[in-house]
Amino acid sequence: MKKKNSESSARGRRAGGNVKPIPDSQIDFSDIPESTEEELRAARRVGRPSSGMAKQLIAIRLSPRLLNQLRKMAAKRKKPYQTLIHELLEKAASHAA
Repeated sequence: MKKKNSESSARGRRAGGNVKPIPDSQIDFSDIPESTEEELRAARRVGRPSSGMAKQLIAIRLSPRLLNQLRKMAAKRKKPYQTLIHELLEKAASHAA
């Protein structure tokens, strides 16, 4: 079974390296119908809502054993493991202060 190449991986970048981007001016959009006023009114923003309390994305290295334990704990509590890690860190930080 052939692995799917992702452009975010080194293999994907190499595989996609031969493909040259096409400028927008050379793309034929003539077969795409214009959006109607009704469609535009019904359109909704996709993605996370912007708020003043957005969380910051970081990278952290955990041992596979610890990560496995945290995932099991989260599953027992029926919540995402990243949410559980956030709650545990928040609790530890407030106790340390």
